[in-house]
Amino acid sequence: MSDIPTPGERKVDPLEPRLTAWEARTDLPLTALAVVFLVAYAWQVLDTGASPTTRYVLEVGLWVVWAVFVVDYVARLALARDRLRFVRRHLFDLIVIALPMVRQLRALRLITVFKVLNRRIGSGMRGRIGVYVGGTTLLVGLSAALAVLDAERSDPDATITTFGDALWWTLTTISTVGYGDRYPITVEGRLVAATLMVGGIALLGVVTGVIASWFVEKIAGAEHSIEETTRTEVRAMRAELAELRADLRREPAEQPRNSVPH
Repeated sequence: MSDIPTPGERKVDPLEPRLTAWEARTDLPLTALAVVFLVAYAWQVLDTGASPTTRYVLEVGLWVVWAVFVVDYVARLALARDRLRFVRRHLFDLIVIALPMVRQLRALRLITVFKVLNRRIGSGMRGRIGVYVGGTTLLVGLSAALAVLDAERSDPDATITTFGDALWWTLTTISTVGYGDRYPITVEGRLVAATLMVGGIALLGVVTGVIASWFVEKIAGAEHSIEETTRTEVRAMRAELAELRADLRREPAEQPRNSVPH
């Protein structure tokens, strides 16, 4: 039996029934909050002309959603039977909810948002690997561009000052080309870059694998079609040969009866 759950289904951990039930109940609300967070964060980063009131409301909203993610982590920790095991298995979750409490690392909040979205979307999209990989790549690229722009543009020596610069830097980084015309200089920007580099290598490997498997599938399909056509033609030729042999056997038997007496 496959270990991959069907769309909308969560794999139940027999050792952690309460934790599994909590995650099943909070999946959709957390996914909705993650989308809201991403939209609000993009608005905050891209709308540089927003009024102070709008910026304040967006900032408060972002921290409220972030607080919900923190509460979710604490609740899951409380529900886990083996809490030490839970912390070890979710150490990355703990790091990414703790680091953004430092103001200079606030852009790293997007990492947890991405994890929430990936957890929900992944359960329904893993069977359609091409759509899943494409959506994941776009989500990672957009998040990285927003995060690095948020981290860099306020620095006077920054080379990434517009969203276009951020998108270009993200594209060259995630593809491992790295022209070097745009690069982060702040600590937060470099942390975003390091995360994108590691994630970019993984995504590039998956994308390459998907493309390779697509070609193999197409080639295998073409080979199967050729083989099937060849088999059909061989069967037809065998049938024709069998008919010819039958005709040749009938001719000697029929010839005496058809011969004219002298």
